[in-house]
Amino acid sequence: MATVAAMKALAVAASPVSAQIAQQPRRYVAGGVSRRLQSLFHGVSVQCPGRSRRATPWRGTQVAVVDTEIRPAIQFIQGTDEQTIPDVRLTKSRDGTNGVAIFTFEQPSVFDSSAELGDITGFYMIDDEGVLQSVDVSAKFVNGKPARIEAKYVMRTPRDWDRFMRFMERYSQANGLQFVKN
Repeated sequence: MATVAAMKALAVAASPVSAQIAQQPRRYVAGGVSRRLQSLFHGVSVQCPGRSRRATPWRGTQVAVVDTEIRPAIQFIQGTDEQTIPDVRLTKSRDGTNGVAIFTFEQPSVFDSSAELGDITGFYMIDDEGVLQSVDVSAKFVNGKPARIEAKYVMRTPRDWDRFMRFMERYSQANGLQFVKN
């Protein structure tokens, strides 16, 4: 029984995670602000024979944090931005709890690239906050050729509506769109 406990203690002490826990709290510097990170580990330290007892000190290297901004985009095939700017119609219930956005794309560029990239898998609106998606997508054909795509995005809560409006604000600023009330 004692040997099993000793073997477990040696296995834990030899792991890279326990080596980090045994060190003093590290100092990370990002953009001139320093923060101290401390472990919540309050176990017993175990020394392994043959290992250095002194922890390797942090060299004080500065870490640069890059704040990248994602350009708002609409995609039908994940990874391929739609270049055609849509006509967007919004409806909202009287009580403001839900709404629908209908996107109409005339001659969308996805028809040009779908042969090489694959089928349309859905409707994806991508921005800094994440992805809004819908599978309610339909294509309209004229004389056997694809002419238009309509995508519907349903918002069931006020929170969904607010999130959609934040996306549309970013998307409209990036693409020079403006809101026209009918």
